[in-house]
Amino acid sequence: MLRRIEVPYQREGEFRQMSQFSIASLVGVCAVVLNSPGVYAQSVSQQLQLPSSIRANVERLASDALEGRLTGTDGIRQAADHIVAELKAFGAEPLPGADQYRLPFQYTGSASDAGTTLRLEADSEFYWNDVDSVRPLSFSESVEVSGPLVFAGYGLVVPETDGFSYDSYATIDVTDKIVVVLRYFPEDSEGDLRSIFSRYAGLRFKASAARQRGAKGLLVVTGPRSPNAGALVRMTADTAVADSGIAAASVTGSVADVLFGLVTDKTLAQAQQELDSGNPHVAGFDISGTATLDARVSREQRTGHNVLAYLPPTTGRSVDKPYVMLGAHYDHLGRGENGDSLARSDEAGDIHNGADDNASGVAAVLSAGGELAAQTRGRGVILAFWSGEELGLLGSADFVETSPVPMAQVAAYVNFDMVGRMRDNKLTVQALGSSSVWPQLVDTINASFAFDLQRVDDPYLPTDAMTFNLAEIPSLALFTGSHADYHRPSDDAELINVGGIQEVARLAFHVAHTVAERDTEIDFRPDSRSENAVYRKRFEQTLENRKPRLGISWDSDADATQGIRLMEIRPGSPAARAGLTVGDRMTQFDGRSISSQAQLVQLVLAASATVPVLVERSGSEEPVTVEIELDGKPIRLGLSWREDEGEPGSVTVIHVVAGSPAYHGGLKTRDRVYEVNGKPFQDSDAFRKMVTTLDMPMNLLVERHGLLEQVTLQPLDSVERVARRE
Repeated sequence: MLRRIEVPYQREGEFRQMSQFSIASLVGVCAVVLNSPGVYAQSVSQQLQLPSSIRANVERLASDALEGRLTGTDGIRQAADHIVAELKAFGAEPLPGADQYRLPFQYTGSASDAGTTLRLEADSEFYWNDVDSVRPLSFSESVEVSGPLVFAGYGLVVPETDGFSYDSYATIDVTDKIVVVLRYFPEDSEGDLRSIFSRYAGLRFKASAARQRGAKGLLVVTGPRSPNAGALVRMTADTAVADSGIAAASVTGSVADVLFGLVTDKTLAQAQQELDSGNPHVAGFDISGTATLDARVSREQRTGHNVLAYLPPTTGRSVDKPYVMLGAHYDHLGRGENGDSLARSDEAGDIHNGADDNASGVAAVLSAGGELAAQTRGRGVILAFWSGEELGLLGSADFVETSPVPMAQVAAYVNFDMVGRMRDNKLTVQALGSSSVWPQLVDTINASFAFDLQRVDDPYLPTDAMTFNLAEIPSLALFTGSHADYHRPSDDAELINVGGIQEVARLAFHVAHTVAERDTEIDFRPDSRSENAVYRKRFEQTLENRKPRLGISWDSDADATQGIRLMEIRPGSPAARAGLTVGDRMTQFDGRSISSQAQLVQLVLAASATVPVLVERSGSEEPVTVEIELDGKPIRLGLSWREDEGEPGSVTVIHVVAGSPAYHGGLKTRDRVYEVNGKPFQDSDAFRKMVTTLDMPMNLLVERHGLLEQVTLQPLDSVERVARRE
């Protein structure tokens, strides 16, 4: 458990207890920050040759001579030679228990279809066993699975970044089902949004998201609005680990048409059009029938190499976890033949130099490593350079399983992936939720850098940081944002922001050095798994408002001052049971005239079980009154929370219902609540009693990114009226 110290909170002269570092550790952080990052211990630095400049390292690794650093090629072997020479220059040694810097791992070099079949049982039986109709994905598990079908849109899971998030699985249950998803990402997305989507659109990541949510299998179709509409995915792409844990295949557009022939109200083209338009009300849906996918993949095994080095501790201090790790992948896509290339047709076959992805990360690790080599260290520092990341996090995954250094002895891991395109001084720090220590530590160190930090709590990311989070190692992932050159031949060295890389490396140096000097260990938060987009659904199934209370959608761009026109009625919903139809214009809800979309949301959330609804319907001279029995109960606050054993006397918010008092009050996921109306509470039960019995408005004392603030929750417009009526 973390030590507790008294820190002042400006409320009538009182003091507030709050979780922080130990006093010694906090002082250590401040000391590090106040010292110039470029100042070395002279007695040490005189004995060392620092690594080459960041620019020189990026230019070498991203040169045409290395031909894109595809895992298993001569180009990546040259890259490894360069990295090893840099490590030797500042005195880094092979890992304890290893006699060389290069550690081999086995991976799948090529894959072929060994007889994959797909059978659909509905009103009729359909069977496909030809390579022109169904083809396994290279990373598919060789296994037969059966289950009902469910459509999950693009199958995308994008953790919240800079105010944007996306979850194709938010409203559907895929447990023990076969998921049908579209390839790529919404076609009408542009600019920064397109860049964000592209990073999470890899088929391996889509398969991982489906598997983590309980799916048995994955079927991928190239939609009619996408490039190469209806085409199968090549098996030369997405080559990955042999046992991915899920059966996965691509199907042609004609096969998908058969599947969507079982959907009564929507074609595949219509579903994709709605998704591409960005309609927020589009949700996944079940497809009638049961499918059996028998995925069979034949694989050729090859050998890749991670590069690992070690800086031993300089003090004799004894700690439970004697290692801190910094890492970055050094492989890329070659000429685009074996990875998720986004090259245009006129760029096909060109060298993908991968300057940002991820020569920038390698240069940052070497720079931070050179600084750490010149400092005293209470813990040893491991510098890691992964191969096979573009093929499915292969190198880091193998290291976690076979490392000569026990993972239980690793105190923390910091990952660098695409840190070479800093714009507007923005630095994304991902996986902050993996430890209760990270938010305060990062903010304290950043005080001397003044980065505009884009904070992401989610530990599940398409980068090597995921490997270490799964191994329950507190991790951070540094990232300066995607761009139009991502996974294209145009990702070249001349576009790199060298100064940005240097500053990121300096911040990471301080993080690593602070951890190396701490007397206490950094905790890993298992609760972070329930707070991220991948696992959150499992913990929200008990929410009272899990199902939509009403079950309608409308045109979000239309004027709602005269009511709203219904665009969709969810089957089996209260609206459907009451006889509401597409085209109805809802003008009153529960006796209140509708003046805005936000007002309708509030009315629905606060209403009692049965309400009258007034609609204007074509063919009727007079408005029609419909009685609707809503699902769920009236909502009061609109939040769910979980206890954290590492922080007694508080709860952590894991979900905020849109339109609720918590939402309008500005409460956010990962906020930690300490007081209600100025009064502390002992545990979750005590908090529940307070928030369900105390009158509103209600004041919550919350900690957000290490700072205390008040959040006031006001009642919804109709809550007081409903209470008086009842």
